[in-house]
Amino acid sequence: MPSLPHPESVLFQGEKPFPILPAVDHYAGSEKLMCKALAVQHELGPVFDITCDCEDGARAGAEAEHAAMAAAVVMSGDNRFGRVGARIHDITHTHWEQDVDILVSQAGQRLAFLTIPKPRSAADVVRQIEAIRSAEQKHSIERQIPVHVLIETHGALRDAWEIAALDRVESLDFGLMDFVSGHHGAIPGSAMRSPGQFEHPLVVRAKCDIAAAALANGVVPSHNVTTELKDIDYIRRDAERARREFGYLRMWSIHPNQIVPIVEAMRPDFSEVEDASSILIAAQDAHWGPIQHAGKLHDRASYRYYWELLKRASTTGMSVPDDARARFFG
Repeated sequence: MPSLPHPESVLFQGEKPFPILPAVDHYAGSEKLMCKALAVQHELGPVFDITCDCEDGARAGAEAEHAAMAAAVVMSGDNRFGRVGARIHDITHTHWEQDVDILVSQAGQRLAFLTIPKPRSAADVVRQIEAIRSAEQKHSIERQIPVHVLIETHGALRDAWEIAALDRVESLDFGLMDFVSGHHGAIPGSAMRSPGQFEHPLVVRAKCDIAAAALANGVVPSHNVTTELKDIDYIRRDAERARREFGYLRMWSIHPNQIVPIVEAMRPDFSEVEDASSILIAAQDAHWGPIQHAGKLHDRASYRYYWELLKRASTTGMSVPDDARARFFG
């Protein structure tokens, strides 16, 4: 119904829209695993992102070749949905600037995002974002590549609110393993997996601080990976706890077995999707003025909630009622 205004153009006037990202960020470190992930993405659709890992995935001495290979994967015809990003080296590594230059020059037109690992402060993130901006200008890349930031050091956690407020940042990711290691044995290794990762007070504090900083600044909080690779129920429970108890809207995966249970756990409740569709259709017919639905008053505040819920349902592959899909996603 083109004559009726779309929610995207009405509900966020003068505001930064909240980024709606796929519910899974899948990491792949080798060309073989990147191609395997793309094959799974072809099968499932763009319900998960792929991150080509140029940090842990690159052999020492072969950093440039690895970054060029990752750029080729991003630019390949197999990247059908444009949802492939890359992780560069951290700021203390001698090759991080080279990573940026190779990835931006060779794949800047299609990179879904660049992930910055192990910043020690907001100043580190600012410096690396400036390098990305300079590379875009140098290589005539007209788009602004989004940035995801790994919070896995004491300094980054301290500056999480400042980092989340930086231009281009669209995701704060919790790096659990490095965070626990950075406590020099004060946090036990059991806190790297469940149930300890959801119970140890220092880890719980970090997860809550990161989620709060991200959501308050219009940024997506992304939960750490689960170390379980085979037990689907275990993987799903970890994702459910991350979503329901800590407010995370996205989660890492490191094995194809983890993708589907995480997506399922991150999906909105189906009854809410039906309600969202009915409320938004009635609101659009009322030109986004207040309405009554099922005996309850709704206005633009609730419309924003239901519109973001409906977008999240769509990105996780849920079925959206036909009328709503035609109006809002057609």
